[in-house]
Amino acid sequence: MREDADGDAATPDRAAAARVEARLAGRLTELRLEHGWSLDELGRRTDVSRSTLSRLERGEISPTAALLGRLCTAYERTMSQLLAEVESEPPQLVRAERQEVWQDRTSGFTRRSVSPPHPSLRGEVVEGTLRPGADIAYDGPSVPGLEHHVWVLDGVLEVTTGGRPHEVRVGDCLRYRSWERSRFRNPGPEPVRYALLIVLP
Repeated sequence: MREDADGDAATPDRAAAARVEARLAGRLTELRLEHGWSLDELGRRTDVSRSTLSRLERGEISPTAALLGRLCTAYERTMSQLLAEVESEPPQLVRAERQEVWQDRTSGFTRRSVSPPHPSLRGEVVEGTLRPGADIAYDGPSVPGLEHHVWVLDGVLEVTTGGRPHEVRVGDCLRYRSWERSRFRNPGPEPVRYALLIVLP
């Protein structure tokens, strides 16, 4: 069994995450080439340095949620759509143990694709977990006008949309259409877990 960067034996979950990240790096390269963009052009469109984009496509670094959000905006995809593209056709029934999990260890964000997107469907369900103090800002929606329904399952989540912060507690549901910058923050002291229903416009 291989070891991770911290010297610990890699768990099956960590190994699966590494495979997803490798496929994601390959798909990001494909998307850039499909658009006919150089790394410099993509950097101009996303305000991300050429070196960061190059290392990301080579699989040398893992994307943060904010970085992935910028790339999704450039490629006009939701994050779930992009992550689904690194898999073969998703099955109609997705068992819990088969749901793809992606982690941004830098920001403390874990994203589970509960119901992966499909070209013939407009909605998807995502489970998000933020550790205490985690604070993620998105420059804008990947697809303008996305409909979001945020249902908090554990903890407290602060969501800022349209310049207005909303404190969403256990059982509460916040719904809005995403047109501009947004922010997800866990004020703590406990982790927050929420379900996010995304509906394409």
